Amino acid sequence: MSQQVPDSHGYGYAAHKDSHLKRLRRIEGQVRGLQRMVDDDQYCIDILTQVSAATSALRSFSLELLDEHLAHCVVDAAKKGGDEADEKVKEASEAIARLVRS
Repeated sequence: MSQQVPDSHGYGYAAHKDSHLKRLRRIEGQVRGLQRMVDDDQYCIDILTQVSAATSALRSFSLELLDEHLAHCVVDAAKKGGDEADEKVKEASEAIARLVRS
């Protein structure tokens, strides 16, 4: 995906960066737990239950990040107008489409 330099205000998630990193570390722990469950020959349904929890946690994180992107990056670009606004709306639409497919 595009890697654009943030404006002087940073990216939309900047205000919540620490809490986002904390959430991602918890999700990482869930995935490591899945690895341990497989390594320990745990019951399939128990593993699937944990996969569902990790998937839900990632989906929740992605929706929050998308909300922050829309509220900050897209709104700022829309205020400026022009090609940047069109690009930000297109990026957001594509991100939403990826989330819906996942």
